[in-house]
Amino acid sequence: MASSLASAASTLPSLQLSAKYSSLHINAARTNATLQAACTWGRSPARPVTNLYPRTTDGGMNRLTCNDDDESVRDWFISETQKYGCHHKVDEMGNIFAIRPGQNNNLPPIDTQPTGGKYDGILGVICGMEVLQVLHENNITTYAPVAVVNWTNEEGARFPPAMLCSGVWGGEFSVNYAHGRQDPEGESLGEELKRIGYLGSTPWEPTKTQDPAHFEVHIEQGPILDVAEKPVRIVKGVQSIRWYNISITGRESHTGTTPMDRRSDALLGAAKIIVETNRIVTENEVAARGGRATIAVINSSPQSINTIAGKVSLGLDIRAPADSDVELIEQQCRSGFEKICRSHGLQMTFDNFWISPALNFDATMVGCVKQSATELGCDIEIVSGAGHNSVYTSRKVPMAMIFVRCRDGVSHHPAEFSREEDCAAGAQALLGAYLRYDDYIRRSTAKI
Repeated sequence: MASSLASAASTLPSLQLSAKYSSLHINAARTNATLQAACTWGRSPARPVTNLYPRTTDGGMNRLTCNDDDESVRDWFISETQKYGCHHKVDEMGNIFAIRPGQNNNLPPIDTQPTGGKYDGILGVICGMEVLQVLHENNITTYAPVAVVNWTNEEGARFPPAMLCSGVWGGEFSVNYAHGRQDPEGESLGEELKRIGYLGSTPWEPTKTQDPAHFEVHIEQGPILDVAEKPVRIVKGVQSIRWYNISITGRESHTGTTPMDRRSDALLGAAKIIVETNRIVTENEVAARGGRATIAVINSSPQSINTIAGKVSLGLDIRAPADSDVELIEQQCRSGFEKICRSHGLQMTFDNFWISPALNFDATMVGCVKQSATELGCDIEIVSGAGHNSVYTSRKVPMAMIFVRCRDGVSHHPAEFSREEDCAAGAQALLGAYLRYDDYIRRSTAKI
């Protein structure tokens, strides 16, 4: 996957910025100030400093989809982007498109993309907003329109699954399915979008290509950039991901009266399965190719201290840059798990309930990101280990991503932090990549 994309990108023509564009630079202090303003709503309570995160003094973010804070920040986003000449469309999933007109408004816009958390997601929309501000203050009219998109419910924390509304846009889910997703209190996404005033009227059109390109900026959520002391990274694609529900069934019996050699202990079998999962991806050949497998969910019953567990459910996550390696890990897991179950008199079901194939981003767009990142002294390329909205948007339009350094690689935690200068570098890489692709669209259109 990586080599084929790299070779394709290397054949691209040089995408140098014109003199008009090469002097454009983002404002680092303004970018950070906009980020802090976006986090006004939904700050979680401060947490005490710990040994694990000694530098953390703030409480991060707690702003779930369609709560009152989400409504307020949506209002703020629209109000702010109006200042930069944008008009807005809100679709049936509450996705907000802030669109700045270009020279050729018959073309659909080139997008940038945000999601949720203090840096995990919010940084994406802030970088997009900074691009809008640079274009506006320099009186730049791009060839194609530019849009910053606020996707609804990327994390899926309140309305699972994750990436739900970009999934509707990309054709993975139906509008009715998404509107019907419920939170633990039984409130549906459709009802809550209506309550906060963001159940839009723009229909989702599954057969229409709405955008010529889509860039996404996101924190790395890993330690490689921090170790390398580089601000940004070129993302060439997203690795293959599969999720499984595994059910282990044994026999409940009394812990005090059942001999050790007469037991069918589902929890003991599950423990050995967890160890076997780790062995497969650390000792076999897939380890060298970046294969990963994790069991992070375990539930047993009947949860009585003097009763041997009769049933255990596990959640298995398998990932690798290549689909073939995910399939290989799955085969090895099935074989190893079945052997464990036979030795303990257990029954197993193995349900693969979600598949996200390996994804190569568009070579031209990756080339735009690469040339922009290289100007910042960054040439590290990666296949993303995490899923992003780009997985679904890439089904409709060309796609590329930029990763921004985050301290210690920590994410999904209040300690998540990116330095002001790294956030600025992410916005600068986005600006350069966007302008290069806009010029590419202009030249391509002129040849038609």
